[in-house]
Amino acid sequence: MTTLLLSLPVALPLLAALLAVAAARQAAGLAMATGFLVLGLSVWLAFEVAALGPITIALGGWEAPLGIVLRADGLGAGFLVVSAMVMAVVLVAAQPSFEDQGQESRAGFAFWPLALLLFAGLNTAFLSRDLFNLFVALELLTLSAIALVAIGGKADAVTAALRYMVFALLGSVLFLLGAALAYAAHATLDIGLLSQVEPGWPMAAALALMTMGLAIKTALFPFHAWLPPAHAGAPAPASAMLSALVPKASFVILLRLWFDLAPELASPLLLAVLGGLGAVAVIHGSLLAIGQDRLKLIIAYSTVAQLGYLFLVFPLAGGAGAAQPWSAGAWTAASFHAFAHMLAKASMFLAAGLFLRAVGHDRLEGLRGLARAMPIACFAFGLSAISLMGLPLSGGFTAKYLLLTSAFASGQWGWGLVLVAGGLLAAIYLFRPLNLMFSKEGAAASLTPVPRWEQVLPLLLALAAVLLGLFSAGPFAFLQIGRPGAAAEGLLP
Repeated sequence: MTTLLLSLPVALPLLAALLAVAAARQAAGLAMATGFLVLGLSVWLAFEVAALGPITIALGGWEAPLGIVLRADGLGAGFLVVSAMVMAVVLVAAQPSFEDQGQESRAGFAFWPLALLLFAGLNTAFLSRDLFNLFVALELLTLSAIALVAIGGKADAVTAALRYMVFALLGSVLFLLGAALAYAAHATLDIGLLSQVEPGWPMAAALALMTMGLAIKTALFPFHAWLPPAHAGAPAPASAMLSALVPKASFVILLRLWFDLAPELASPLLLAVLGGLGAVAVIHGSLLAIGQDRLKLIIAYSTVAQLGYLFLVFPLAGGAGAAQPWSAGAWTAASFHAFAHMLAKASMFLAAGLFLRAVGHDRLEGLRGLARAMPIACFAFGLSAISLMGLPLSGGFTAKYLLLTSAFASGQWGWGLVLVAGGLLAAIYLFRPLNLMFSKEGAAASLTPVPRWEQVLPLLLALAAVLLGLFSAGPFAFLQIGRPGAAAEGLLP
Protein backbone atom coordinates (compact mmCIF):
# COMPACT_ATOMS: atom_id res chain seq x y z
CA MET A 1 0.00 0.00 0.00
CA THR A 2 2.85 2.39 0.79
CA THR A 3 4.10 1.95 -2.78
CA LEU A 4 0.78 3.24 -4.09
CA LEU A 5 0.67 6.08 -1.56
CA LEU A 6 4.03 7.38 -2.75
CA SER A 7 3.64 6.75 -6.46
CA LEU A 8 0.03 7.84 -7.04
CA PRO A 9 0.57 11.55 -6.20
CA VAL A 10 3.03 11.57 -9.11
CA ALA A 11 1.23 9.19 -11.47
CA LEU A 12 -2.35 10.43 -11.13
CA PRO A 13 -1.76 14.04 -12.29
CA LEU A 14 0.31 12.75 -15.23
CA LEU A 15 -2.45 10.35 -16.27
CA ALA A 16 -5.11 13.00 -15.76
CA ALA A 17 -3.12 15.46 -17.92
CA LEU A 18 -3.17 12.99 -20.82
CA LEU A 19 -6.88 12.34 -20.37
CA ALA A 20 -7.57 16.09 -20.18
CA VAL A 21 -6.07 16.48 -23.66
CA ALA A 22 -8.11 13.60 -25.05
CA ALA A 23 -11.37 14.65 -23.38
CA ALA A 24 -11.17 18.42 -23.34
CA ARG A 25 -14.84 18.97 -22.46
CA GLN A 26 -14.46 16.92 -19.27
CA ALA A 27 -11.01 18.34 -18.42
CA ALA A 28 -12.20 20.71 -15.68
CA GLY A 29 -14.05 18.01 -13.75
CA LEU A 30 -11.19 15.58 -14.25
CA ALA A 31 -8.63 18.08 -12.94
CA MET A 32 -10.71 18.99 -9.88
CA ALA A 33 -11.33 15.31 -9.07
CA THR A 34 -7.60 14.63 -9.39
CA GLY A 35 -6.79 17.54 -7.11
CA PHE A 36 -9.00 16.29 -4.29
CA LEU A 37 -7.96 12.65 -4.80
CA VAL A 38 -4.27 13.55 -4.54
CA LEU A 39 -5.04 15.70 -1.50
CA GLY A 40 -6.70 12.70 0.19
CA LEU A 41 -3.78 10.43 -0.70
CA SER A 42 -1.29 13.01 0.58
CA VAL A 43 -3.06 13.32 3.92
CA TRP A 44 -3.20 9.52 4.17
CA LEU A 45 0.54 9.34 3.42
CA ALA A 46 1.22 11.99 6.08
CA PHE A 47 -0.61 9.89 8.69
CA GLU A 48 1.48 6.87 7.65
CA VAL A 49 4.68 8.89 8.00
CA ALA A 50 3.56 10.14 11.42
CA ALA A 51 2.90 6.57 12.54
CA LEU A 52 5.81 4.71 10.91
CA GLY A 53 8.49 7.32 10.32
CA PRO A 54 10.07 8.05 6.92
CA ILE A 55 8.83 5.74 4.13
CA THR A 56 11.12 4.82 1.23
CA ILE A 57 10.21 2.73 -1.81
CA ALA A 58 12.13 1.56 -4.88
CA LEU A 59 9.77 1.58 -7.86
CA GLY A 60 9.59 -1.81 -9.57
CA GLY A 61 11.82 -3.31 -6.89
CA TRP A 62 14.91 -1.73 -8.47
CA GLU A 63 17.08 -0.19 -5.78
CA ALA A 64 19.32 2.83 -6.34
CA PRO A 65 21.47 3.53 -8.29
CA LEU A 66 19.61 1.57 -11.03
CA GLY A 67 16.03 2.19 -9.93
CA ILE A 68 13.90 5.18 -8.96
CA VAL A 69 13.64 5.76 -5.22
CA LEU A 70 10.85 7.82 -3.65
CA ARG A 71 10.97 8.87 0.00
CA ALA A 72 8.40 10.58 2.21
CA ASP A 73 9.73 12.16 5.40
CA GLY A 74 8.27 15.00 7.42
CA LEU A 75 9.60 17.64 5.03
CA GLY A 76 8.51 15.93 1.80
CA ALA A 77 5.11 14.79 3.08
CA GLY A 78 4.46 18.22 4.61
CA PHE A 79 5.10 20.01 1.31
CA LEU A 80 3.05 17.37 -0.49
CA VAL A 81 -0.01 18.00 1.71
CA VAL A 82 0.17 21.81 1.63
CA SER A 83 0.73 21.96 -2.14
CA ALA A 84 -2.18 19.53 -2.69
CA MET A 85 -4.42 21.76 -0.55
CA VAL A 86 -3.47 24.78 -2.63
CA MET A 87 -3.88 22.91 -5.94
CA ALA A 88 -7.29 21.51 -5.00
CA VAL A 89 -8.64 24.98 -4.16
CA VAL A 90 -6.98 26.69 -7.15
CA LEU A 91 -8.37 24.12 -9.61
CA VAL A 92 -11.88 24.76 -8.30
CA ALA A 93 -11.30 28.52 -8.47
CA ALA A 94 -10.14 28.20 -12.09
CA GLN A 95 -13.35 26.49 -13.22
CA PRO A 96 -15.35 29.67 -14.04
CA SER A 97 -12.48 31.06 -16.12
CA PHE A 98 -11.35 27.97 -18.03
CA GLU A 99 -14.18 25.43 -18.15
CA ASP A 100 -15.40 24.58 -21.64
CA GLN A 101 -18.90 26.10 -21.84
CA GLY A 102 -19.67 25.13 -25.43
CA GLN A 103 -17.06 27.34 -27.09
CA GLU A 104 -13.62 25.78 -27.10
CA SER A 105 -10.80 28.25 -26.52
CA ARG A 106 -7.04 27.90 -26.61
CA ALA A 107 -6.71 28.90 -22.95
CA GLY A 108 -9.57 26.62 -21.89
CA PHE A 109 -8.04 23.68 -23.76
CA ALA A 110 -4.48 24.18 -22.47
CA PHE A 111 -4.98 25.27 -18.85
CA TRP A 112 -6.07 21.96 -17.33
CA PRO A 113 -3.34 19.70 -18.80
CA LEU A 114 -0.69 22.31 -17.96
CA ALA A 115 -1.93 22.66 -14.37
CA LEU A 116 -1.91 18.88 -13.93
CA LEU A 117 1.61 18.55 -15.38
CA LEU A 118 2.76 21.27 -13.00
CA PHE A 119 1.09 19.33 -10.15
CA ALA A 120 2.97 16.15 -11.13
CA GLY A 121 6.28 18.03 -11.31
CA LEU A 122 5.76 19.48 -7.84
CA ASN A 123 4.98 16.11 -6.26
CA THR A 124 7.99 14.51 -7.94
CA ALA A 125 10.28 17.25 -6.62
CA PHE A 126 8.99 16.74 -3.07
CA LEU A 127 9.37 12.93 -3.08
CA SER A 128 12.27 12.06 -5.38
CA ARG A 129 15.80 11.32 -4.14
CA ASP A 130 17.56 11.13 -7.51
CA LEU A 131 19.25 14.14 -9.10
CA PHE A 132 18.18 13.24 -12.64
CA ASN A 133 14.58 12.67 -11.59
CA LEU A 134 14.69 16.00 -9.80
CA PHE A 135 15.96 17.61 -13.01
CA VAL A 136 13.07 16.06 -14.95
CA ALA A 137 10.64 17.30 -12.29
CA LEU A 138 12.07 20.82 -12.53
CA GLU A 139 11.76 20.81 -16.32
CA LEU A 140 8.18 19.56 -16.20
CA LEU A 141 7.40 22.24 -13.66
CA THR A 142 9.18 25.02 -15.53
CA LEU A 143 7.80 24.30 -18.99
CA SER A 144 4.25 24.07 -17.61
CA ALA A 145 4.74 27.31 -15.67
CA ILE A 146 6.09 29.19 -18.72
CA ALA A 147 3.12 28.07 -20.81
CA LEU A 148 0.71 29.12 -18.04
CA VAL A 149 2.24 32.60 -17.98
CA ALA A 150 1.65 33.00 -21.72
CA ILE A 151 -1.73 31.26 -21.81
CA GLY A 152 -3.70 34.50 -22.10
CA GLY A 153 -1.89 35.36 -25.34
CA LYS A 154 -1.42 39.06 -24.53
CA ALA A 155 1.81 40.66 -25.71
CA ASP A 156 2.97 41.56 -22.18
CA ALA A 157 2.34 38.03 -20.95
CA VAL A 158 4.19 36.44 -23.87
CA THR A 159 7.15 38.78 -23.30
CA ALA A 160 7.16 37.88 -19.59
CA ALA A 161 7.03 34.18 -20.46
CA LEU A 162 10.00 34.50 -22.81
CA ARG A 163 12.01 36.32 -20.15
CA TYR A 164 11.06 33.59 -17.67
CA MET A 165 12.17 30.94 -20.18
CA VAL A 166 15.62 32.50 -20.59
CA PHE A 167 16.24 32.50 -16.83
CA ALA A 168 14.73 29.03 -16.41
CA LEU A 169 16.87 27.52 -19.17
CA LEU A 170 20.01 28.96 -17.60
CA GLY A 171 19.01 27.47 -14.26
CA SER A 172 18.31 24.10 -15.90
CA VAL A 173 21.68 24.01 -17.67
CA LEU A 174 23.54 24.79 -14.44
CA PHE A 175 21.63 22.14 -12.49
CA LEU A 176 22.17 19.52 -15.19
CA LEU A 177 25.90 20.31 -15.38
CA GLY A 178 26.16 19.88 -11.63
CA ALA A 179 24.29 16.57 -11.71
CA ALA A 180 26.53 15.33 -14.55
CA LEU A 181 29.65 16.29 -12.61
CA ALA A 182 28.38 14.43 -9.54
CA TYR A 183 27.67 11.35 -11.65
CA ALA A 184 31.07 11.49 -13.34
CA ALA A 185 32.78 11.57 -9.96
CA HIS A 186 30.72 8.99 -8.07
CA ALA A 187 28.71 6.98 -10.67
CA THR A 188 25.40 7.58 -8.95
CA LEU A 189 22.76 10.31 -8.79
CA ASP A 190 20.96 9.05 -5.70
CA ILE A 191 21.14 11.60 -2.87
CA GLY A 192 21.31 8.89 -0.22
CA LEU A 193 24.26 7.15 -1.89
CA LEU A 194 26.04 10.42 -2.66
CA SER A 195 25.78 11.43 0.99
CA GLN A 196 27.88 8.36 1.92
CA VAL A 197 30.88 9.15 -0.31
CA GLU A 198 33.84 11.28 0.69
CA PRO A 199 33.12 14.67 -0.93
CA GLY A 200 35.98 16.22 -2.87
CA TRP A 201 36.31 19.14 -5.27
CA PRO A 202 34.09 17.53 -7.95
CA MET A 203 31.19 17.34 -5.51
CA ALA A 204 31.89 20.88 -4.31
CA ALA A 205 31.82 22.12 -7.91
CA ALA A 206 28.67 20.10 -8.62
CA LEU A 207 26.91 21.58 -5.59
CA ALA A 208 27.98 25.10 -6.58
CA LEU A 209 26.52 24.67 -10.08
CA MET A 210 23.29 23.12 -8.84
CA THR A 211 22.90 25.80 -6.15
CA MET A 212 23.25 28.57 -8.75
CA GLY A 213 20.72 26.85 -10.99
CA LEU A 214 18.23 26.39 -8.17
CA ALA A 215 18.73 29.98 -6.93
CA ILE A 216 17.76 31.21 -10.41
CA LYS A 217 14.67 29.00 -10.46
CA THR A 218 13.71 30.19 -6.95
CA ALA A 219 14.04 33.82 -8.16
CA LEU A 220 16.60 34.71 -5.51
CA PHE A 221 18.02 38.25 -5.84
CA PRO A 222 19.58 39.18 -8.30
CA PHE A 223 17.91 36.50 -10.48
CA HIS A 224 14.37 37.72 -9.72
CA ALA A 225 13.72 40.04 -12.69
CA TRP A 226 11.56 37.46 -14.48
CA LEU A 227 9.18 36.86 -11.56
CA PRO A 228 7.06 40.04 -11.10
CA PRO A 229 5.97 40.47 -14.75
CA ALA A 230 5.41 36.71 -15.14
CA HIS A 231 3.32 36.29 -11.99
CA ALA A 232 1.43 39.56 -12.42
CA GLY A 233 0.70 38.94 -16.11
CA ALA A 234 -0.69 35.42 -15.81
CA PRO A 235 -4.40 34.68 -15.14
CA ALA A 236 -5.12 34.73 -11.39
CA PRO A 237 -5.36 30.92 -10.87
CA ALA A 238 -2.07 30.49 -12.74
CA SER A 239 -0.50 33.30 -10.69
CA ALA A 240 -1.58 31.52 -7.51
CA MET A 241 0.16 28.30 -8.58
CA LEU A 242 3.25 30.05 -9.90
CA SER A 243 3.81 32.29 -6.90
CA ALA A 244 2.76 29.96 -4.10
CA LEU A 245 4.09 26.61 -5.31
CA VAL A 246 6.67 26.65 -8.11
CA PRO A 247 9.60 28.35 -6.29
CA LYS A 248 9.14 25.99 -3.31
CA ALA A 249 10.12 22.94 -5.37
CA SER A 250 13.58 24.30 -6.15
CA PHE A 251 13.97 25.48 -2.55
CA VAL A 252 13.16 22.00 -1.17
CA ILE A 253 15.83 20.55 -3.50
CA LEU A 254 18.30 23.12 -2.15
CA LEU A 255 17.54 21.95 1.39
CA ARG A 256 18.08 18.33 0.30
CA LEU A 257 21.44 19.17 -1.29
CA TRP A 258 22.93 21.10 1.61
CA PHE A 259 21.38 19.38 4.63
CA ASP A 260 21.14 15.78 3.36
CA LEU A 261 23.74 15.31 0.63
CA ALA A 262 26.88 17.15 1.68
CA PRO A 263 26.47 19.44 4.72
CA GLU A 264 30.21 19.13 5.38
CA LEU A 265 30.91 21.20 2.25
CA ALA A 266 29.08 24.25 3.64
CA SER A 267 31.46 27.08 4.50
CA PRO A 268 30.90 30.32 6.42
CA LEU A 269 31.40 32.29 3.20
CA LEU A 270 28.79 30.26 1.30
CA LEU A 271 26.25 30.59 4.11
CA ALA A 272 26.86 34.32 4.37
CA VAL A 273 26.44 34.79 0.60
CA LEU A 274 23.15 32.87 0.45
CA GLY A 275 21.84 34.65 3.54
CA GLY A 276 23.03 38.02 2.23
CA LEU A 277 21.24 37.56 -1.09
CA GLY A 278 18.12 36.52 0.82
CA ALA A 279 18.34 39.62 3.01
CA VAL A 280 18.74 41.90 -0.02
CA ALA A 281 15.72 40.18 -1.59
CA VAL A 282 13.63 40.91 1.52
CA ILE A 283 14.47 44.62 1.49
CA HIS A 284 14.64 45.14 -2.29
CA GLY A 285 11.42 43.24 -3.04
CA SER A 286 9.56 45.07 -0.27
CA LEU A 287 10.70 48.51 -1.42
CA LEU A 288 9.68 47.75 -5.00
CA ALA A 289 6.29 46.49 -3.77
CA ILE A 290 5.75 49.79 -1.96
CA GLY A 291 6.26 51.67 -5.23
CA GLN A 292 3.66 49.75 -7.28
CA ASP A 293 0.16 50.99 -8.09
CA ARG A 294 -1.23 47.67 -9.37
CA LEU A 295 -2.38 45.06 -6.87
CA LYS A 296 -1.00 42.01 -8.72
CA LEU A 297 2.42 43.66 -9.03
CA ILE A 298 2.44 44.40 -5.29
CA ILE A 299 1.71 40.74 -4.57
CA ALA A 300 4.34 39.60 -7.09
CA TYR A 301 7.09 41.82 -5.64
CA SER A 302 6.01 40.61 -2.20
CA THR A 303 6.86 37.10 -3.41
CA VAL A 304 10.41 38.24 -4.20
CA ALA A 305 10.70 39.52 -0.63
CA GLN A 306 9.07 36.52 1.03
CA LEU A 307 11.30 34.08 -0.88
CA GLY A 308 14.29 35.94 0.53
CA TYR A 309 13.34 34.86 4.08
CA LEU A 310 13.79 31.22 3.03
CA PHE A 311 17.50 31.73 2.34
CA LEU A 312 18.15 33.04 5.86
CA VAL A 313 18.04 29.37 6.89
CA PHE A 314 21.59 28.90 5.61
CA PRO A 315 23.45 31.36 7.88
CA LEU A 316 21.07 30.74 10.80
CA ALA A 317 21.57 26.97 10.56
CA GLY A 318 25.32 27.49 10.49
CA GLY A 319 25.61 28.44 14.16
CA ALA A 320 28.52 27.12 16.14
CA GLY A 321 29.07 25.62 19.57
CA ALA A 322 26.39 26.08 22.21
CA ALA A 323 24.27 28.14 19.83
CA GLN A 324 23.66 25.21 17.50
CA PRO A 325 20.46 23.86 19.09
CA TRP A 326 18.84 27.26 18.57
CA SER A 327 20.31 28.08 15.20
CA ALA A 328 19.45 24.63 13.82
CA GLY A 329 15.79 25.43 14.57
CA ALA A 330 16.01 27.70 11.54
CA TRP A 331 15.57 24.65 9.31
CA THR A 332 12.10 24.06 10.76
CA ALA A 333 11.34 27.79 10.61
CA ALA A 334 12.14 27.96 6.90
CA SER A 335 9.80 25.05 6.18
CA PHE A 336 7.09 26.72 8.28
CA HIS A 337 7.56 29.96 6.39
CA ALA A 338 7.25 28.13 3.08
CA PHE A 339 3.98 26.49 4.18
CA ALA A 340 2.49 29.77 5.40
CA HIS A 341 3.56 31.59 2.24
CA MET A 342 2.09 28.88 -0.02
CA LEU A 343 -1.32 29.24 1.62
CA ALA A 344 -1.39 33.02 2.05
CA LYS A 345 0.04 33.89 -1.39
CA ALA A 346 -2.33 31.58 -3.26
CA SER A 347 -5.23 33.13 -1.33
CA MET A 348 -4.05 36.65 -2.19
CA PHE A 349 -3.74 36.00 -5.92
CA LEU A 350 -7.15 34.30 -6.04
CA ALA A 351 -8.70 37.27 -4.22
CA ALA A 352 -6.89 39.68 -6.55
CA GLY A 353 -8.33 37.83 -9.54
CA LEU A 354 -11.84 38.29 -8.17
CA PHE A 355 -11.20 42.00 -7.57
CA LEU A 356 -9.92 42.36 -11.13
CA ARG A 357 -13.03 40.67 -12.51
CA ALA A 358 -15.33 42.85 -10.42
CA VAL A 359 -13.61 46.17 -11.12
CA GLY A 360 -12.19 45.49 -14.59
CA HIS A 361 -8.58 46.31 -13.65
CA ASP A 362 -6.20 45.84 -10.71
CA ARG A 363 -5.12 49.46 -10.15
CA LEU A 364 -5.22 50.35 -6.47
CA GLU A 365 -7.75 53.16 -6.84
CA GLY A 366 -10.31 50.62 -8.05
CA LEU A 367 -10.22 48.89 -4.67
CA ARG A 368 -11.76 51.85 -2.82
CA GLY A 369 -14.77 50.73 -0.80
CA LEU A 370 -14.67 47.22 -2.29
CA ALA A 371 -15.19 45.50 1.08
CA ARG A 372 -18.86 46.56 1.05
CA ALA A 373 -19.47 44.66 -2.19
CA MET A 374 -17.03 41.75 -1.67
CA PRO A 375 -16.62 41.33 2.10
CA ILE A 376 -15.55 37.69 2.01
CA ALA A 377 -12.78 38.15 -0.56
CA CYS A 378 -11.54 41.32 1.16
CA PHE A 379 -11.52 39.51 4.52
CA ALA A 380 -9.52 36.68 2.92
CA PHE A 381 -7.02 39.21 1.55
CA GLY A 382 -6.73 40.76 5.02
CA LEU A 383 -6.10 37.41 6.73
CA SER A 384 -3.44 36.55 4.15
CA ALA A 385 -1.81 39.93 4.73
CA ILE A 386 -1.68 39.19 8.47
CA SER A 387 0.30 36.01 7.77
CA LEU A 388 2.65 37.69 5.28
CA MET A 389 3.34 40.52 7.74
CA GLY A 390 4.07 37.92 10.43
CA LEU A 391 1.48 39.19 12.90
CA PRO A 392 0.74 37.04 15.99
CA LEU A 393 -1.22 33.77 15.79
CA SER A 394 -0.66 33.32 12.04
CA GLY A 395 1.59 30.77 10.34
CA GLY A 396 3.83 33.60 9.16
CA PHE A 397 4.25 34.75 12.78
CA THR A 398 5.34 31.28 13.93
CA ALA A 399 7.91 31.08 11.14
CA LYS A 400 9.36 34.53 11.80
CA TYR A 401 9.34 33.94 15.57
CA LEU A 402 11.41 30.78 15.08
CA LEU A 403 13.80 32.58 12.73
CA LEU A 404 14.16 35.51 15.15
CA THR A 405 14.79 33.10 18.03
CA SER A 406 17.51 31.41 16.01
CA ALA A 407 19.07 34.75 15.05
CA PHE A 408 19.16 36.26 18.52
CA ALA A 409 20.06 33.04 20.39
CA SER A 410 23.01 32.44 18.09
CA GLY A 411 24.17 36.04 18.31
CA GLN A 412 23.48 36.74 14.63
CA TRP A 413 21.63 40.00 15.27
CA GLY A 414 22.02 41.28 11.74
CA TRP A 415 19.69 38.62 10.31
CA GLY A 416 17.20 39.43 13.09
CA LEU A 417 17.15 43.07 12.06
CA VAL A 418 16.43 42.01 8.48
CA LEU A 419 13.44 40.01 9.72
CA VAL A 420 12.09 42.95 11.70
CA ALA A 421 12.63 45.40 8.82
CA GLY A 422 10.99 43.01 6.35
CA GLY A 423 7.91 42.72 8.56
CA LEU A 424 7.58 46.51 8.84
CA LEU A 425 7.98 46.98 5.09
CA ALA A 426 5.37 44.29 4.43
CA ALA A 427 2.96 46.16 6.68
CA ILE A 428 3.57 49.31 4.62
CA TYR A 429 3.02 47.79 1.16
CA LEU A 430 -0.03 45.78 2.26
CA PHE A 431 -1.61 48.64 4.21
CA ARG A 432 -2.37 50.65 1.05
CA PRO A 433 -4.67 48.07 -0.64
CA LEU A 434 -6.25 47.13 2.71
CA ASN A 435 -6.93 50.76 3.58
CA LEU A 436 -8.62 51.32 0.21
CA MET A 437 -10.69 48.12 0.39
CA PHE A 438 -12.11 48.97 3.79
CA SER A 439 -12.58 52.66 3.05
CA LYS A 440 -16.07 54.01 3.70
CA GLU A 441 -15.92 55.98 0.47
CA GLY A 442 -16.19 54.72 -3.08
CA ALA A 443 -18.92 53.62 -5.45
CA ALA A 444 -19.72 49.94 -5.86
CA ALA A 445 -22.64 50.28 -8.27
CA SER A 446 -20.71 49.53 -11.48
CA LEU A 447 -19.01 46.35 -10.26
CA THR A 448 -19.38 43.02 -12.06
CA PRO A 449 -21.03 40.63 -9.56
CA VAL A 450 -18.82 37.82 -8.20
CA PRO A 451 -20.58 34.78 -6.65
CA ARG A 452 -20.00 34.30 -2.94
CA TRP A 453 -18.85 30.71 -3.37
CA GLU A 454 -15.89 31.97 -5.40
CA GLN A 455 -15.01 34.41 -2.62
CA VAL A 456 -15.01 31.57 -0.08
CA LEU A 457 -12.17 29.76 -1.88
CA PRO A 458 -9.40 32.28 -1.07
CA LEU A 459 -10.86 32.53 2.42
CA LEU A 460 -10.29 28.79 2.95
CA LEU A 461 -6.59 29.13 2.14
CA ALA A 462 -6.22 32.28 4.25
CA LEU A 463 -7.85 30.53 7.23
CA ALA A 464 -5.46 27.60 6.75
CA ALA A 465 -2.52 30.04 6.91
CA VAL A 466 -3.83 31.37 10.22
CA LEU A 467 -4.66 27.92 11.62
CA LEU A 468 -1.10 26.84 10.81
CA GLY A 469 0.01 29.32 13.45
CA LEU A 470 -2.72 28.56 15.97
CA PHE A 471 -2.03 24.81 15.86
CA SER A 472 1.67 24.93 15.10
CA ALA A 473 2.75 22.18 17.52
CA GLY A 474 1.54 19.36 15.29
CA PRO A 475 3.19 20.55 12.05
CA PHE A 476 6.34 21.44 14.02
CA ALA A 477 6.62 17.89 15.40
CA PHE A 478 5.77 16.38 12.01
CA LEU A 479 8.62 18.23 10.31
CA GLN A 480 11.11 16.58 12.68
CA ILE A 481 10.31 13.11 11.24
CA GLY A 482 13.34 12.07 9.20
CA ARG A 483 15.00 15.43 9.79
CA PRO A 484 18.60 15.32 8.52
CA GLY A 485 21.36 15.37 11.11
CA ALA A 486 22.68 18.70 9.85
CA ALA A 487 19.30 20.30 10.54
CA ALA A 488 19.56 19.18 14.17
CA GLU A 489 23.25 19.89 14.71
CA GLY A 490 23.91 22.84 12.41
CA LEU A 491 25.76 22.99 9.10
CA LEU A 492 29.13 24.00 10.50
CA PRO A 493 31.15 21.84 12.93
